[in-house]
Amino acid sequence: MAQSDKAAELFAYGVVEVEHKRIPCRYSGYKMQFKVHEHSKYPNYLAIVILYQAGQTEILAADIWQADCKEWIGMRRAYGAVFDTTYPPSGAVTLRFQVQGSAGVYWVQASNVIPSDWKAGVAYESDIELE
Repeated sequence: MAQSDKAAELFAYGVVEVEHKRIPCRYSGYKMQFKVHEHSKYPNYLAIVILYQAGQTEILAADIWQADCKEWIGMRRAYGAVFDTTYPPSGAVTLRFQVQGSAGVYWVQASNVIPSDWKAGVAYESDIELE
């Protein structure tokens, strides 16, 4: 809120619709980056924030690999670029993302992108480079 004296007036509106336009980012050599959200609580709650995805792709969904049952578990999209789960794996975290871009809809995987001893507030770089 650029004008602090207008905060009460804006809050009176409640929820408002916001229009936005995606602007493609193209920085060669940069990979998809994640941050463990500050509200994550090891080992029972993990929320990740996608910090940098590049390209003109839209992230539609996120899954987390559960090695003990050998299956992908969908993460909840909490809001914006934040995905969370109340069942994080005990080992290193492998994630996959369903993305939509000029090549259509497809999955990309980041293996062991977050270490088993993850901590809230720490950022990690993956091996994913989106177009």
